[in-house]
Amino acid sequence: MTMKPVDISCANASELNPPGGHYSHICVANGVVYVSGQLPIDSKGQPLTGESFERQVGQCLHNVEACLATAGVNKNALLQVRVFLTRVENWSAFNRIYAEWLGEHRPARAVVGVSNLHFGLDIEIEAVALASKGKAV
Repeated sequence: MTMKPVDISCANASELNPPGGHYSHICVANGVVYVSGQLPIDSKGQPLTGESFERQVGQCLHNVEACLATAGVNKNALLQVRVFLTRVENWSAFNRIYAEWLGEHRPARAVVGVSNLHFGLDIEIEAVALASKGKAV
């Protein structure tokens, strides 16, 4: 079996702080946008450790949206969202904020309880979206 090379392009969202590790905010391949896990970190690179859960969720969603915009799409292009929570009891609050943010669009989703996240934060969100035709980062 012969595999064709895949055109992969990766980029960082200009309105977000550059990644602190060896990864990009987004990669686009074969018409799909992959958004790396977004923690509640502001544009200056400051983690929102100790901020309310609601504030942390809002920052994560803002970061995901900035990544999508870098790929030339919006949240209505989301195919799948994965959410990691350090406290599953925050699921209800997350779901309310997430539903308000997305409106009628309902991509596939997983919400997973984890023991901890970097910087002692309460939430991380990663996503997969459909890229716009002809758009590459």
